[in-house]
Amino acid sequence: VAKVVRRLVRSGYEAYLVGGCVRDLLLSRAPKDFDGATSARPEQVRALFRNSRIIGRRFRLVHGLFHAGKRIEVATFRRNPKDEIDDGEAPRDLGAMLIRSDNVFGSAFEDAERRDFTINGLFYDLEAGEILDWVGGMDDVRRRKVNTIGDPEVRFHEDPIRILRALKFAGRLDLGLAPEVYDAIVLCRGQLALAARPRLSEEVLRLLR
Repeated sequence: VAKVVRRLVRSGYEAYLVGGCVRDLLLSRAPKDFDGATSARPEQVRALFRNSRIIGRRFRLVHGLFHAGKRIEVATFRRNPKDEIDDGEAPRDLGAMLIRSDNVFGSAFEDAERRDFTINGLFYDLEAGEILDWVGGMDDVRRRKVNTIGDPEVRFHEDPIRILRALKFAGRLDLGLAPEVYDAIVLCRGQLALAARPRLSEEVLRLLR
């Protein structure tokens, strides 16, 4: 993953380690995989790595394939697609907030802000050897808390799968749920009926494993 990130940087793009691998290392756990995020578009990443392929429709990203079956996932910085249509005046319709496509590209800061939980919104700059935290994730790592980035009710309406992910992180990493996150889970649990069946099945299987 260091080779992938550094090649992207040498090619003139921003690139960082992101998400679960940064979180797990801070919690003194061994990450099960390492993910990168970059300013390069999927086609530009694909052009840099012959051993890669673009996957996904709802969320297009690149898988770099290496020896012994190792796979490095590289995503392009996104911003919340709802920001494209939010004029700041109309009241929010929670029923219409479900995100069905997530391919609106943005900056590293916007990418951090659109992620689900603060502990997953941390970026690690390999070149500088420092963590970039725009969402208060370091505080929640220290407090061992699962907290959403922004209003938890809005976040769970945007993607109900986040409800299961919050419970998974609390259980697997021995973290507490922030009170407002717990309340929003109870309030929004019916939204899981709107989630795409394949994604719901995948998340349930991860919980069972």
